[in-house]
Amino acid sequence: MKTLSNALCILLLISFSVTANAQETDNTSNDIPQNYKKRSPIYDYAEKQLNSVDTIPDYVSRSNKLKITGTIYESDGKTPAKNVLLFIHQADEDGNFELKRHNKKRYVKHRGWVKTDANGRYTFYTFIPGKYMFGNEITQILPIIKEPNKPEYKIESFVFDNDPLLTESCRLKIEQTNPNRILKLDLKEGLFVANRDIILGKELEIYE
Repeated sequence: MKTLSNALCILLLISFSVTANAQETDNTSNDIPQNYKKRSPIYDYAEKQLNSVDTIPDYVSRSNKLKITGTIYESDGKTPAKNVLLFIHQADEDGNFELKRHNKKRYVKHRGWVKTDANGRYTFYTFIPGKYMFGNEITQILPIIKEPNKPEYKIESFVFDNDPLLTESCRLKIEQTNPNRILKLDLKEGLFVANRDIILGKELEIYE
């Protein structure tokens, strides 16, 4: 009888363990929003609380380090906009968008999130993206904006003043519409520095 009692005890423990593990798995699954795969990557940050500074993965190991800083303004172009989310993603130094996967959703590895401070300020520490060897496109950093209580939207990409593929006609068009898009790099102690101010509602990029 003692042997039978021990066997039943072991079976109960195994059953409890399996049930607990199943519940834990279900809870983890329930933590993932139903629209996780389709929603904008601006919502996929892991930090519990975003701040006004973020560092893109692999920043330390890259040779062309870049600090992008700026102010986000309300639509009047004067009032600093606080608590605005800004998300960027970019290619690596070889011009490739390196893809990773999390919870069966693919994402670009080199990405980051900031939330503007009370003065509308933000800073990214990243690196200058490279050019895809078989491509013929200008170098860009791709941003998404999320204002408080409003849906997210894509804005015009960040481009580089020293990019040889930034033709005179393209440069002229950008300067006539939004010269802030062009990052003018200033090398300071081995770190490229650029300013990128944003005016909310003035840089809406329409994508098909």
